[in-house]
Amino acid sequence: MKEQPGSSAVVQAIASDLGGIGYSGIGYITSGVKAVKVNGVGPSMENAVSGKYPLSRFLVVYINKKPGEAPDPLTLEFVKFMISRQGQELVVKDGYYPLTAKLIEEELGKLQ
Repeated sequence: MKEQPGSSAVVQAIASDLGGIGYSGIGYITSGVKAVKVNGVGPSMENAVSGKYPLSRFLVVYINKKPGEAPDPLTLEFVKFMISRQGQELVVKDGYYPLTAKLIEEELGKLQ
């Protein structure tokens, strides 16, 4: 067992070890490694969102504010950008799965 300082290092270590196995985000997949099926279920956006692929998780963003208070305007605009079309295009560009329209709608509702 080897501990690595981050996801990129995990992928680099696995790529250089024929018997290696590790856990990293889907956005770190390279030609030297592959994502594995678990119980016959492969990694895909649909399987990750539905929970069928057990090695998936959402990235959670926390906002430092008092309960019941609205976020400050700059923070609110940043969160809106993250879930906007432009923000989600950046997510895809980096190799990750974007939020579904339903999830974006739910998150926008939380900002009200």
